[in-house]
Amino acid sequence: MFLTLLGLSCWPRVGPPLALAAGVLFSLTAGNPWPRQSGVWSKRLLQLSVVGLGFGLGLDQVWAAARGAVFFTLIGIVLTIVVGRWLGDRLRTPRRTSTLIAFGTAICGGSAIAAMAPVIGAEDDETAVALATVFTLNAIALLLFPPLGHLAGLSPHAFGLWAALAIHDTSSVVGAAAAFGGGALAIATTTKLARALWIMPCALFASARTHAGGKVKFPLFIVGFVAAAGLRTLAPALDPLARPARGRSAGAHGHAAPDRGRARP
Repeated sequence: MFLTLLGLSCWPRVGPPLALAAGVLFSLTAGNPWPRQSGVWSKRLLQLSVVGLGFGLGLDQVWAAARGAVFFTLIGIVLTIVVGRWLGDRLRTPRRTSTLIAFGTAICGGSAIAAMAPVIGAEDDETAVALATVFTLNAIALLLFPPLGHLAGLSPHAFGLWAALAIHDTSSVVGAAAAFGGGALAIATTTKLARALWIMPCALFASARTHAGGKVKFPLFIVGFVAAAGLRTLAPALDPLARPARGRSAGAHGHAAPDRGRARP
């Protein structure tokens, strides 16, 4: 049954929300027979997919999207961490747990939590609670954001920016943007990776304050994404190979309307 659902999730007619819902239902009823292996490989496949998306974008496009989101990203990170810590104090949540949840919500979900946990000396149960909280919110966002975006009449650019700034984990950002269609995927992924770049300075700042001595880990797939975009820029001959990927991201669930640039449901 597990292998059957895995195969169906690769079928183009099965979108990210349906695949997620089937996975959640299966895990609650039958359970994952290979939790460790599937967790490792799903993470690797996501990172490879993000790197592969870089071949469909030039460095000029990456820079334009990242530069346009710098202000919103910085303000969002600061406010989220401050509000998250404040709520944690009001709700009497353990300090390190609230710090991990706020950090993961502000920057990059599970990757940010995994990077921050050793820095602040978090226990395994505190890390598990933070990861469960963020992953639950990711699942809800993946299911709700695409229909809400269409209902609000957002353009692909606006939806991509909204998803990248509001959804925690890269996988859910990619899934929601792909489900929305209309070219939102490129904007969402680029902006999300620019947001993820803040993992390193924030973790280093926390390390200097706590003196916990934990090692700060930087997500290397971001470097791979930028390198792929650089290769695409330096070698325009790769464009015919990257065009199908851009076509799928632009037409997953529709395309930009010619008159108002609005994605069609």
